[in-house]
Amino acid sequence: MNDLVVSVVSHGHGALVEPLLHRIAQTSLSVVTRVVLTQNIVEQAPCAPAVGWPFALEVVLNAQPQGFGANHNQALAGAKEAFVCILNPDVELPPEAGDAMATLLEAAASPGAGIAYPIQVDEAGREQDSRRELTTPWSLLQRRLLGRKQQRTDWVNAACIILPTSVWRRVGGFDERYFMYCEDVDLCLRVQLAGSALVPAPVRIVHAGQHASSRQWRHLKWHVQSLLRLWRSQAYAKALRQLRNLGRIAPLD
Repeated sequence: MNDLVVSVVSHGHGALVEPLLHRIAQTSLSVVTRVVLTQNIVEQAPCAPAVGWPFALEVVLNAQPQGFGANHNQALAGAKEAFVCILNPDVELPPEAGDAMATLLEAAASPGAGIAYPIQVDEAGREQDSRRELTTPWSLLQRRLLGRKQQRTDWVNAACIILPTSVWRRVGGFDERYFMYCEDVDLCLRVQLAGSALVPAPVRIVHAGQHASSRQWRHLKWHVQSLLRLWRSQAYAKALRQLRNLGRIAPLD
């Protein structure tokens, strides 16, 4: 089971990547065999600890920046490890979490698992909104205008997830037509439609990221474009129909 490749994409996040890799080196010796660091723009490579990296570190420098899904697909193409991990550079693996990767890997190896995910908290320890219901136009309005709470977990934020490589290959990784935003929603839907489950792991990680779409018009545009693509996709239509058939979503949605 101790056979995991981790994909990290940096877009000028070098100051975050280096301590993250050092943290993995300190705690995940038993599971992480390879890390692929994709540098979406030119930046320095991380400095190795004095004893060297305990895993194989591959640094890929893109000739041109790519989207979130394309970068991870590229990094994990042909992976021979039993499990693959998507990991954001702004994720912190706190010391009290122990070997968070091993805990996540154990969840990913459980029968029927498709995606294993942790509880994400902010720097103050408050749980983040990283586990959500299927986003519909109606539920989006309810959440934004009425403050409606999430009642199911239909998809999870992909800042830190582990999948069996067999599941990753079966669904074809991320859909690269999503340049940014909603690629994790789409992936979760396709994994579940393929018969695998989203499995929570008893581990908490700190995700310091903020929603750029709330403060930058360009990101807001990408977010809206991705939502429209999602709502027109076959995966969304099938998942919505399945949830309605199971009585977990109202006809109005």
